[in-house]
Amino acid sequence: MENTHSPIEQLRAMVRQLWDELSPAERAVCQYVVSNSPEQILFASANELGRATGTSNATVVRTVQRLGFDGLPALKRALAGEFTSAVAPDVRLQQRISHVGHDLSAIWARVFDEARERIDQCRALWDADSFKRALELLVNASSTLVYGVGASEPAARHLALKLGRRGHRARTSSATGFTLADDLLALGHGEAVVIFQPGRRLKEITVVIDRARQVGAGVILISDELGGAFADRVDAVLNAPHTPTGITAEPLTGMIVADALLLAIDSLDENRSVEHSHQLTALREQLLSPPRPGDR
Repeated sequence: MENTHSPIEQLRAMVRQLWDELSPAERAVCQYVVSNSPEQILFASANELGRATGTSNATVVRTVQRLGFDGLPALKRALAGEFTSAVAPDVRLQQRISHVGHDLSAIWARVFDEARERIDQCRALWDADSFKRALELLVNASSTLVYGVGASEPAARHLALKLGRRGHRARTSSATGFTLADDLLALGHGEAVVIFQPGRRLKEITVVIDRARQVGAGVILISDELGGAFADRVDAVLNAPHTPTGITAEPLTGMIVADALLLAIDSLDENRSVEHSHQLTALREQLLSPPRPGDR
């Protein structure tokens, strides 16, 4: 497929190429996907696509993988690029609301469906070697700088907070522009940098990585679309599929990847984690205790 073609044209070409190899159920899924508008696919769950094609959610996922995508979220992201660039945000929101409707049970189910799709794909994309390298960097780092801007900032703050509670020095930055220079100035040899950035190739990401390389700090990139672009410039890439629809929170999978790293750190350095947990509990108890006579 040529890059000059639109995503839907590329998809149709792939379907034509694989048609003779597809089962009847897979053909039904393909016909539905290429015959409907990108936004209809974008806002549909695997269960909904299964019902619409008379197949199952498992068949939908398997078919999408046969077409060369890691999973349904990956297909949606491919279709979303053209859709989001051509349709204004308020119109996309209106279409999302229109697709979901006003059935509260359907709204509840839709959010959980998309979250499950993203989490399942994140789990399937696990790279044992990258995870091990990331873990070694965090455990051995003298300190960790966790960087995340916009919607990625909560994931960055979550990881830094939990690292601190385990006795690992950590700080966050969500700075952009000239302000970021101050946060990078203190970065030193032997430290680790964790970057949460799903897809947009911001100038700041390049500057953070370049600074880390310059001073001898290790770099972990938690991303969706940027792994290939920066794979040869960072120490570890961990996949965290983001949302093409906006129905679920962008940092969802990034925070789950962070939790996996934190649990692995607990396993490798149990004594340190337990001791700092004990200290944290003791400090909290002091803060909750009634004031003593003479305290102000």
